[in-house]
Amino acid sequence: MNQTLGTVGEKTVILVNGVPASGKSSVAVRLSHHFALPYLTVDGIKEPFMHCFPQLDRQLNRTLGRAAYQAIWAIVAQAPAQCVYVIDAWFGFQPKDDLRRYLQQAGVTQVVEIWNQVSGELAAARYAARLHQRAKGHPGAEYLPELRELARRATPMALGPVLRVDQSQPLDMPRIITWLQSALSASVSTDSRSSAANSTTDSSYRLASR
Repeated sequence: MNQTLGTVGEKTVILVNGVPASGKSSVAVRLSHHFALPYLTVDGIKEPFMHCFPQLDRQLNRTLGRAAYQAIWAIVAQAPAQCVYVIDAWFGFQPKDDLRRYLQQAGVTQVVEIWNQVSGELAAARYAARLHQRAKGHPGAEYLPELRELARRATPMALGPVLRVDQSQPLDMPRIITWLQSALSASVSTDSRSSAANSTTDSSYRLASR
């Protein structure tokens, strides 16, 4: 079932955020399909390039990840103002100020975030179970202790409304969809009232204030 979102010409990004193996890709793909929205992911851009290298160490993996992250925002920047993107990433692997800058440069005027909360043990268990499925060049079992600690201290970007999804519980997509529709509709309504009250105010970048 395809539904629309009340973005009314706003260039919008839905950040589906969480540490590796937090369950974010399952959420992002379902949202993309439900609303018929384009879906961008760091791994989706990075992995074809990973296959070009016979040897790939952790540093090169990170370099490709940063390049893929930049590519995502270059794609968003080229899109018309009314476009809405679902972006699946562990956004915490780069500084929050970088994300702010990319959003501004891309002309994004509306951002919401779905934060996939997961314990270190659950993230590590999921990651370990998928080791045989991951593309060559991704960290292996040696990454599990680091992932446990990362999950313990990770937090959302919080540059707009945030929905926290407890990944230790069954996934409630109707709740996520309803929240997303409400958050975006409320944002558009608020922006419209602000514009009517003060038509001279520059509202092209409102992300940090939400």
